[in-house]
Amino acid sequence: MPEQRTTQIDELVQRLEGLKEQRNKLEAEAAEWAEKRNRLNEQFKGLRAEILERKNERDKLNKRVKELKQKRNGTKTEFRGKIEEIKKLNQEIKALANKKPSRSFRTLQTEFESIEWKIQTTSLSLEEENALVEQVRQLETQLNVYRKLDQLQKKIGELRAELKAMETQSKAFHGQLTETAQKSQQLHEQMLKKIEESKSLKAEADNSHNLVLQMREKMKPIREEIVQVSNQIRQLTEKIREEEEKEKKKGEEALRGKLEKQAREKLKRGEKLTWEEFQLLAEKGMATQD
Repeated sequence: MPEQRTTQIDELVQRLEGLKEQRNKLEAEAAEWAEKRNRLNEQFKGLRAEILERKNERDKLNKRVKELKQKRNGTKTEFRGKIEEIKKLNQEIKALANKKPSRSFRTLQTEFESIEWKIQTTSLSLEEENALVEQVRQLETQLNVYRKLDQLQKKIGELRAELKAMETQSKAFHGQLTETAQKSQQLHEQMLKKIEESKSLKAEADNSHNLVLQMREKMKPIREEIVQVSNQIRQLTEKIREEEEKEKKKGEEALRGKLEKQAREKLKRGEKLTWEEFQLLAEKGMATQD
């Protein structure tokens, strides 16, 4: 019987070793997948940080694009306003052109100064003075047409200079806007690429995590069986120990009976007992030797 149980234990130990080998293999595989999952998750976090950084940069650039568009549109509105102002001034010039004297400004100015000088330095009758004053008034009216035309031309010149400056500024705004919009688009495309990359990493990390869970599920019955087999080995070992103890006790009792029989025979023959024999018979209440 003990030999049969020993054989069973040997078989169970072999089974246990096989189960432990399977468990260790699964644990190692699960650890590999867990390590890969953790590495991928760290890479995913890094990519998310890069995506957020690019998003913030893109948003700043988009805000700048909006500001530049507003400035450009404001310049366009002001530009159109100045164009309209030039058109109105040209209309005024056209209207004044019909009133333009036949004689030149210089001729009229010379005559104007000559008459004024004559009025101031010559003794004139009232009639003569009134006639000259009337001429001065008429000349002043004609000169004012030239002066007004000159003012309008100067104003148009100033407006055209402003338009040129505004056109240069508008081109600068457009250049900055185009450059900024291109940078924003590049960042947006980079961000989308990183997002796709992060999705791929996340999917791979999730797959690795699922494989870890699968390994753990596979280990559950193996671990349960390891416990069962270990319990069976322990129970069989305990039974063998109990049987060995029983056999040992049986042997000791047989030996004790044999010694007791020898002691009684010695006692009958009047032979001297050893201390162990005396003790043995004393326990049975048979020790009467002096």
